[in-house]
Amino acid sequence: MPKTIFFDLDGTLTDSGPGIMNCAARMLDHFKFPYDQALLRTFIGPPLRVRLGELGFTPEQAAEATKIFRSQYEVTGKFENSPYPGMIDLLKTLKAQGHRLFVATSKPETTAQEVLDHFHMTEYFEEICGADLERGRDTKDQVITYLKEKVGTLENVVMVGDTDYDVLGAKAHGIPTIGVTWGYGNADSMTSCGAIAIANTMAKLSGLLRE
Repeated sequence: MPKTIFFDLDGTLTDSGPGIMNCAARMLDHFKFPYDQALLRTFIGPPLRVRLGELGFTPEQAAEATKIFRSQYEVTGKFENSPYPGMIDLLKTLKAQGHRLFVATSKPETTAQEVLDHFHMTEYFEEICGADLERGRDTKDQVITYLKEKVGTLENVVMVGDTDYDVLGAKAHGIPTIGVTWGYGNADSMTSCGAIAIANTMAKLSGLLRE
């Protein structure tokens, strides 16, 4: 039976790590905040506001940090990125099989659209849904709330993502998640959060989506 599949973007469809980490480093340098590569990786996936709050930034500092981050990301960072090998072929196959494909990302929706347009991936998705603060969408949970209205039913829906944020956001709506390991999360952690399966290759993900 065809499935409705919600795909995360960063770390799932495309490897956006280099651009995000470069911008995060510039932002943290501004605040003289110490970091290493492991900490920079944690900016991939969650809303920037959430991650800064976890690091102890005040709302005022987070607002300033966000401006610094976006000043670089909107110009160059968003294109320091590439689709994961085999992903476009998988999307072509899934669409040809009749599956309904959507993007559910906490990246700003306009940026997500630009990235997917850039890599000629937009055509595979019915809708690209991301953060939109004016419409009250920021977290993965809120993005999925919006997508539920578009899809109309949660029967036979599955989330595909690479972090705990994907698993927990989908779980809040009773949606199962398949975790992928080529991104920036942790397989054991995703399993602990409730992921129903873990895919470490594109072939494995394809097989799980056929089950």
